[in-house]
Amino acid sequence: MELLKQRIIKDGHVKAGNVLKVDSFLNHQMDIGLFSEIGKEFKRLFADCDVTKILTIEASGIGIACVTAQFFNVPVVFAKKSQSKNIDGEVFTSRVESFTHGRVYDIIVSKKFLGPNDRVLIIDDFLAKGSALEGLCKLVGDSGATLIGAGIVIEKGFQEGGERVRSHGVRVESLAIVDSMNDQTGEVFFRD
Repeated sequence: MELLKQRIIKDGHVKAGNVLKVDSFLNHQMDIGLFSEIGKEFKRLFADCDVTKILTIEASGIGIACVTAQFFNVPVVFAKKSQSKNIDGEVFTSRVESFTHGRVYDIIVSKKFLGPNDRVLIIDDFLAKGSALEGLCKLVGDSGATLIGAGIVIEKGFQEGGERVRSHGVRVESLAIVDSMNDQTGEVFFRD
């Protein structure tokens, strides 16, 4: 998606340790106009899949998932990173490691929001090592729902996550795949 790539070049910042900061428009301050274009593109890519629910993980994926859900006219379910008093009843759980935060989380979704009749599209902001996406895929599998695929805004193609998830037969559509980054020059290079 050329619009997204140009925005990454213009407003993204490359930090040491393979960190791409896009917090000015994607995952802290959110550019809703850009999100709308992202949502339209995910709808185009998955238009024929009869999606009934969109699944994401808190927190950065929620905004993108919500805007995308408007184009599918379906609800969004987000996996919480901790048990809270407002989650009652039985839950599906999975363990994920966050590349960004360097922590391991148990993610949780109430069983009343995912089930065998659902056709689930996963939406997330980043794909790096793949742990979050694998954890979300596990939740879908445990629920008996059908996993349609995953829509990723930015994939770090030089890390193993995308390849690993695709090797399990999951359809992954990434709108911008970063092939390499240079923290000295700030340059970002994309896969065509």
